[in-house]
Amino acid sequence: MREKIIWIFISLLMLSNANAQDISLQLQRAPVFDTIAQAAKWNSMKSKVGVSFANSNIRYTQDVFPEIKQQNNLTLTAWKGEKLNAQLLVWAKTSVPSIKVAISDLKSSNGKLISKSNTSAGFVDYVITDEFMAGCGLRKPEDFASSLVADPINTIATAATLKADNVQPIWLSIKIPSNAKQGDYVATVTVKADKTYQLKLTVKVIDRTLPAPSQWSFNLDFWQHPAAVARVHNVELWSDAHFDLMRKYYTMLADAGQKNITASIVDEPWGHQTYDDYPSLVKWTKKKDGSWIYDYSLFDKYISFVMSCGINQRINCYSMVPWKIAFQYYDENLGKNTTFTGAIGSDEYNVFWTSMLKDFTKHLKQKGWFSITAIAMDERPMPAMQSVIKLLKQVDPEWKITLAGEYHPEIEQDIFDYCIASYHSFPDAILKKRQQQGKLSTWYTCCVEKYPNGFTFSPAAEHMWLGWYTAAKNMDGYLRWAYNSWPKEPLKDSRFTAWPAGDTFQVYPGPLSSIRFEKLIEGIQDFEKIKILKEEFKKEGKEKEAKALDAVLMQFEIEKLSKQSAEEMVSKAKYIFEYFIIKRASTYINTH
Repeated sequence: MREKIIWIFISLLMLSNANAQDISLQLQRAPVFDTIAQAAKWNSMKSKVGVSFANSNIRYTQDVFPEIKQQNNLTLTAWKGEKLNAQLLVWAKTSVPSIKVAISDLKSSNGKLISKSNTSAGFVDYVITDEFMAGCGLRKPEDFASSLVADPINTIATAATLKADNVQPIWLSIKIPSNAKQGDYVATVTVKADKTYQLKLTVKVIDRTLPAPSQWSFNLDFWQHPAAVARVHNVELWSDAHFDLMRKYYTMLADAGQKNITASIVDEPWGHQTYDDYPSLVKWTKKKDGSWIYDYSLFDKYISFVMSCGINQRINCYSMVPWKIAFQYYDENLGKNTTFTGAIGSDEYNVFWTSMLKDFTKHLKQKGWFSITAIAMDERPMPAMQSVIKLLKQVDPEWKITLAGEYHPEIEQDIFDYCIASYHSFPDAILKKRQQQGKLSTWYTCCVEKYPNGFTFSPAAEHMWLGWYTAAKNMDGYLRWAYNSWPKEPLKDSRFTAWPAGDTFQVYPGPLSSIRFEKLIEGIQDFEKIKILKEEFKKEGKEKEAKALDAVLMQFEIEKLSKQSAEEMVSKAKYIFEYFIIKRASTYINTH
């Protein structure tokens, strides 16, 4: 009977609204509403203020009356070591001068405790966003519909004010300690607005454990932009104050499972596409006698610093093939900086880079970093890649190479970390071979994809969907440009001159997390759970459970997002996953 129930729910997962227009694209757009009807809804409130738990997969519009069912109790299920998210709303038909929120310790009936120090509450702020339209390309603000969207999570502010006929979302996070005991834990969430409200939060901790983020197998690669941190905080680039500020951002990224350090070995590897400069960590100097010296002091300091923040598995050096072929160096004969523009693959290009690569290889080996370092390229054409691969192998055949871009079978065997665009796929045999060889096979999205994506107007659940899709395709992780390449005023306006709003960053100055970033972590945690159970099912011969899990994962195809939202797809999958597959596996463990 239980088996029948599992397959009934899997069948439900496969159902979608075939008659609908493009659902995911519709969800990106700000809701159109009748001003008079909205005013009537606000005026019809029986009390001045409403407080309730709400769906954490929804970005609630600031001035739209929330059509939600009153919910004073919320129950979440967690593995040990898992980070949970919840959302509650405060809405009012009159202004509220001050809103404060607090979470108590989580207590179990048998006296066990999860301290409130493992929790946080933040007020969700609103920023200007735009729309996808054509995706990539220069854009003028007046040509695109704009609106306010909920995204930054302000954990610095101790209180918030609420205007009449407005909504204030509040984001709650709970980190379950890895040594927590199995059982039900209850906390009280206290909201002080026009009066004091108390809501009940229950966390069911099951006897399963997630590894620490540093041990997650998911290869997260969000590219870091150090100069942007200096600019938004108004401190000198590479000063002690700058490094102190970067630690907070990089530690937050490490806690999401980040594996890669983004290291620029030339100036502007992305051709001045970002709001802030992107300076080289290596100083190149051509001596009067024509020889070269390379100053790695800043490179060494930066890499050691990022490693101390917990990001220490790989170093990706950008780039021998930047978006604009213009390599800056200091020429002693000229007494100034100048630029080398030799064509990729030319004799002069090879001479220019061979000198540096030989010296860099020697330096990395002395530091003990060579085995984890790669020369990285971003969306570069295959002929350029072939030239660079040949040159690198001539310098040292052990050089690792990273590419994010089109899938080219001709060079696949030479790429250690191959990250393909979402509209490509690895052939099954190639993917299996790469895994056997210990190579990384990942995917990415950018301004090209309308969904799934991480724009500020993207539905929140799409970031969670990414983890499930990665598991479904048996890939190793996900990459995105960028973690913190902010526009001029990111806390007010997430739009940028060339790409859809939010394309260049996932967190905010502060550092402040975002709904997008927190949902991404949820999806990565789901990826880790799936991986753990897959290995368990294989080891213990649980074929029925394995088939059920595979059937769930089969639904995660990008084209299906046109007919079914990421939230609906993930919610159904999580329900089957948590309440049938895991319970069935746990029952097996407890009875054998």
